[in-house]
Amino acid sequence: MSRWEPNARGRLEQAALALYGERGYEKVTVAEIAARAGLTERTFFRHYADKREVLFDGSNRLQQTLLDAVAGAPPGQPPIELVGTAIAALGALFDAGERRELARQRQAVIDRNPELQERELVKLARLGAALTDALHEHGIPVPAASLAAQIGMAVFRVTFVRWLDGAARRSFAELAGAAFDELREMTSRSTPPTART
Repeated sequence: MSRWEPNARGRLEQAALALYGERGYEKVTVAEIAARAGLTERTFFRHYADKREVLFDGSNRLQQTLLDAVAGAPPGQPPIELVGTAIAALGALFDAGERRELARQRQAVIDRNPELQERELVKLARLGAALTDALHEHGIPVPAASLAAQIGMAVFRVTFVRWLDGAARRSFAELAGAAFDELREMTSRSTPPTART
C-alpha cells in the first residue's frame, strides 16, 4: 500500500459511519473500518485513539471556534450577545461541504448507544466549561459567565437538532440566531412564543 494516503482521516470517518449504520457501533472493529477505507489499522491509530473517537473527533475544533469567537469579540458586549456570537461562529464548521449528512449519520449512531450518549454529554459539559472560562477571561463575572455559557449550550443543542432536520435548509448560524431571538422573546413576554423552524 502506498505511503501517501490522501484524506485518510475523512475516508476513515466515512467508512466508520457507514459500518456503524449498517451493523451497529458495537459490532464493528477497527480492522473493518480500516479495510473499508482502503487503509491499514496502523493508519487508523495514527488518526484516532479508538473507534469511539471517530465520532467525537470534532470536539477540539468546536471548542477552539467558541474560544476564538469570544476572544475576538469587542469588549463590553452583554454575556448573552457574546455567547450568541460564539454559537453562530460554529456555522463555519457545520455548514462546510457535506457535514450535515455526516452529522446525521453520526447522531443516529450515538442515539442508538447509551455509552456514546454518555460520551456526548461529557463533550457538551466540557464545551460549556471552556465557554464559561472564556467568558470570564473576557471580563464577565463568574456567576454570569457560567449562566450565559449554560444557556448558550442549551441553544447550541436546540440549534443542532434543527440543523440536522434541515427541513428549511437554513444555515447553522441562521438557526442559532433564530433560537437566540426566541430566547429573547421568551424572557421579555409572559407567554412563550410559537416555535420557529
